[in-house]
Amino acid sequence: MTPITAIVREKLDSASRRLLEEIRNPALYAFIEEAVSLTEPDKIRVFSDSSKDIAKIRQMALNGGGEHPLKMEGHTYHFDGPNDQGRDPFSTRYLLPKDMDLGASLNSIDRTEGLDEVKGFLKGSMRGKTMLICFWCLGPLHSDFSIPCVQITDSPYVAHSESILCRPGCELFKKLPEDADFFRFLHSEGETDENGCSIHWQKRRVYIDLIENTVYSVNTQYAGNTVGMKKLALRLAIQKASREGWLAEHMFIMGVKGPQRRTTYFVGAFPSACGKTSTAMLPGQTIIGDDIAYFRKRKGKMYCANVEQGIFGIICDVNPVDDPVIYKALVSPGEVIFSNVLVADGKPYWEGMGCELPERGINFQGEWYKGKKDAEGKEIPPSHKNARYTIRLSSLDNLDPQAENPEGVLVGGIIYGGRDSNTLVPIEQAFNWVEGIITKGASIESETTAATIGQAGVPKFNIMANQDFVSIPLGRYIQNNLDFANGVENPPPIFSVNYFLQDENHRFLTGKLDKMVWLLWAERRVHGEVQALKTPTGWIPRYEDLAPLFKEKLNKVYTKEAYEKQFMVRVDKLIEKFDRVEEIYRQKVPDTPQIVYATFKDVQQRLQEARRQYGSFISPFKLTS
Repeated sequence: MTPITAIVREKLDSASRRLLEEIRNPALYAFIEEAVSLTEPDKIRVFSDSSKDIAKIRQMALNGGGEHPLKMEGHTYHFDGPNDQGRDPFSTRYLLPKDMDLGASLNSIDRTEGLDEVKGFLKGSMRGKTMLICFWCLGPLHSDFSIPCVQITDSPYVAHSESILCRPGCELFKKLPEDADFFRFLHSEGETDENGCSIHWQKRRVYIDLIENTVYSVNTQYAGNTVGMKKLALRLAIQKASREGWLAEHMFIMGVKGPQRRTTYFVGAFPSACGKTSTAMLPGQTIIGDDIAYFRKRKGKMYCANVEQGIFGIICDVNPVDDPVIYKALVSPGEVIFSNVLVADGKPYWEGMGCELPERGINFQGEWYKGKKDAEGKEIPPSHKNARYTIRLSSLDNLDPQAENPEGVLVGGIIYGGRDSNTLVPIEQAFNWVEGIITKGASIESETTAATIGQAGVPKFNIMANQDFVSIPLGRYIQNNLDFANGVENPPPIFSVNYFLQDENHRFLTGKLDKMVWLLWAERRVHGEVQALKTPTGWIPRYEDLAPLFKEKLNKVYTKEAYEKQFMVRVDKLIEKFDRVEEIYRQKVPDTPQIVYATFKDVQQRLQEARRQYGSFISPFKLTS
């Protein structure tokens, strides 16, 4: 075993040295030595899985490490600064050798050039600081889902966030073989201002080295750029899964309650602002995870597990009416990090929380008062639209009892959603696995909103709601999903959902809680307990099956008129959609599997035939089982 070198040893306290010596992995020692030589910290602190060490991380965060206490016990707040408020797609790049190509749709840079650049920014970045070395586990412990990870950072806030979001992994590292592989993350917030925010955000870089399973992050604090176990690890995991024959997906996992106390587990992928969290947190159902899932096959069945043990969620519009379970956790004593909210009188406030907000306080840009404007004359909101909360899933009353099962849970059904005002029905089941992956998952479009883009209603392609994180060529990614059903007895059915269908006056055709009925119908379809009507693109519910569910679950009278408007087959719009998506594949995905084009052709032929027979709009009452 490679010994701890002098450059590392001299900066360790005795407890950290003893702890590090218990881990016999030469690659880990080499990574730490490189990080120390590069960033030049004054001290190094290594953390175990003990509650004492986790508490120490939190205390360091509160003692000038990026967090401040609030009045409620266990609650803290953090600000990222006005120019560091979200994931940075431009500066997030894959480091690729000259013989490796991920396709034009994925942001990359020459590996040698990128390493030189990011290491130049990291050089000496921890002078005068303490380097923190933390070990985490992606997926449940002691499981074939488990992936060991090490995070090196100079930000106690980042380490504290990971202690909430991730399962501890130090004991896992102690038991690893000397040649075991693991994911590596090196982060430095760089030089900070008087508020503890990264100054040189123009030099923000998040570079992903797929060759070494390493992510380098510098001059940023926002968790999406720094908390390695989130989307940064997802990119590494997708590459690893592709090599090893499993799947890593941007999906929630939830338990849907059926008759006779039955629980069926669904996974779901939705682009941002399309109802992902609100689906996973539906009243009366249970949650396992809200963001990232790993999938494995065993003995002809498909299983999944939540990668994390916590939630890093958008807090805007979380209120006691729409999100009662989350809201209760956020206003109760317990460990919560609020980021980029408004703070006044020692309390956190955010837009859409269901109460009147103070007219003064502090927020991500400093002192704030109602009507304050920025340098461009735009009014500064009290809390940032991407303000967040970080909590453990165990804080939620609806946590599923199987959340920590090392075997994962059996996948009952798969859901793909998007924001669509004029085309897709509220729920539809694909005819089979292939059509589900291609026409539901690989054809996701989500309309932009004026608040973020400047022009509303423009459909944006987002394959499997995972486009931003895919680290392999998109054609291979589709083929991996198609192949994953090989050897699986009765692959789980695949559904599309759309909560944003509107009438000609731009009024939503479904209520916020109607999604509960769509999922309860899907749960019954999984078990063959309800029939369905055949459309050119899949199976839709019958009115006689939905009306009792609306009455029983929502105490709502569901009219035939509402049903017909919601489940009208909009043939012309569907033809336009699949034409649009196929053109994207032909132009931007050169390795698209031929089965994708064959499937699009079949769907278009069915739509054309339906239009000849019924016209451009088909009432669901004209369809048969």
